[in-house]
Amino acid sequence: MADEFFPVFETIDGANDRGLVLLADHARAFIPQSYDNLGLPPEELTRHIAYDIGIETVTRRLAENLGVPAAMAGYSRLLIDPNRDENDPTLIRQLYDGTIITGNYPMDAETRAHRIERYYRPYHRAVAELIADVAQASRKSPLLVSIHSFTPHFQGKSRPWHVGILWDTDDRAAAPLIELLQREPDLVVGDNEPYDGALPGDTMNKHGTGKGYAHALIELRQDLLASDDDARDWANRLSPMLDAVNQRADIHEIRHFASRTDRV
Repeated sequence: MADEFFPVFETIDGANDRGLVLLADHARAFIPQSYDNLGLPPEELTRHIAYDIGIETVTRRLAENLGVPAAMAGYSRLLIDPNRDENDPTLIRQLYDGTIITGNYPMDAETRAHRIERYYRPYHRAVAELIADVAQASRKSPLLVSIHSFTPHFQGKSRPWHVGILWDTDDRAAAPLIELLQREPDLVVGDNEPYDGALPGDTMNKHGTGKGYAHALIELRQDLLASDDDARDWANRLSPMLDAVNQRADIHEIRHFASRTDRV
């Protein structure tokens, strides 16, 4: 299949010496024209199955407010999901929240390998290079913060949380973030909700846990990001919290924690 040229990832410049890296795995819903929307009608690409609604705006404003760099994937998670291990069965979904992705079925080994090499690996190389640049410039281990959003209703269930913090066994960033968010009287805060933060081979596991870097994944509910102004308001709200966490001394030490997924 012929590929069109497009940016597989985008990096946002910032002050690398601040020791903080922002990541957005699911920022965009873009699928190259040659894939014919993976057989989906255009309206499906506006749903949460295609990307994390509002997160590109949140990430850009956070990077601007904090003056730190960020990396964003440039393609839809339906093409290939950068927040999964290469061997994860949901790396290239064939069914997602009731929608059959016909362009992903059947999926032969050659097509799968092509998408990994063309889209998945370049993004993760860019993330690794950005983290290395920040570590070198700041002369300390960086804090990694991954920004995501979640649908308020999934598989017939409502999700009450306004924001959730996902983590595995290293809570150096997660615990203070949860504490700061819980001080806000209007927020319902999820601790490893609406998902469990222990996912083998995902972005935080690969670049955070595996390297001994402090990290956390922030999940924002999508109905609270209905407009760009709403998304920027959330970024403005989160910015001083992330700044406070980034100033903690223990955040910038390399500490190795065994993932819960490694335990028998």
